[in-house]
Amino acid sequence: MSEKKDPSVWQGFKAFLMRGNVVDLAVAVVVGAAFTNIVNSVVKGVINPVVGAIGTKNLDHYASCLSSTCEGDQGIQIMWGSVLGATLQFLITAAVVYFLMLLPMAKFLARQEARKKAREDAQEVPEATELEVLKQIRDELVAQRGSQYRGP
Repeated sequence: MSEKKDPSVWQGFKAFLMRGNVVDLAVAVVVGAAFTNIVNSVVKGVINPVVGAIGTKNLDHYASCLSSTCEGDQGIQIMWGSVLGATLQFLITAAVVYFLMLLPMAKFLARQEARKKAREDAQEVPEATELEVLKQIRDELVAQRGSQYRGP
């Protein structure tokens, strides 16, 4: 009796790496990492100076004190400026990814799907309905009987 061998770990790993979605994910991570530098530069070079026109140029300096004194490391500080900066970076990243990557890709894929469907519709041969087929059978039977039957 021969037993079926399980694929080796190496073969499974190789199959995993060769899947298209793994490669796509790796490319997305690399592009995302490079894109992070651009977003950070926009926040530091554009957003922070705009906020700096109102107050301090660095959002990290915005904080609120929960205790009576907050000097140096003393007291309890809520660093809401850091949270605001991170939130702005996230929103800018999400907006750029959506408007410059996802939205155009979705439109492109929709056009591709419409073209594919149009090609399939053009090639599609209309099939006869069941009623039409039954009518054809009836007509042929009548024609056969008519040639054999010579009535009174």
